[in-house]
Order: sequence, then C-alpha cells, then structure tokens
Amino acid sequence: MSVYTCPECAFVYDEDQGVPREGFPPGTPFSEVPDDWTCPDCGVRDKLDFVVAAPEAPAPGGPEGA
Repeated sequence: MSVYTCPECAFVYDEDQGVPREGFPPGTPFSEVPDDWTCPDCGVRDKLDFVVAAPEAPAPGGPEGA
C-alpha cells in the first residue's frame, strides 16, 4: 500500500494504518478518502494536494525481478 504526505505540514496518510480518528480504519485506500477531506493536522491542504511519499512496492517476481 502507499503513503501520502501533506506538503504543508508533512502529515502522513499511510494506507496500511489509515486514520481512525478521521473515520478511515487501517487498510483504507487513499482513493476511498473523500476528495473534500482536508489535512487533519494543519487543515490547510485538501486531499488533492497530498503527494505520494512511498509508492506501492512491486510484487515479488515481477518484471523488475526478472
């Protein structure tokens, strides 16, 4: 799963951990977070402003491993 960060305050949304206090349990993909959601720490940035910090790792045995 991927990790996204707020460019304003560096809040991290990790899909593996979710953000339970915001109603997103562990395993919630970022794509399921509403577009009008704002950063819970700074409240300045919208979901669309978040950047991918750690892309999903390739599956073992994929083309990269060939």
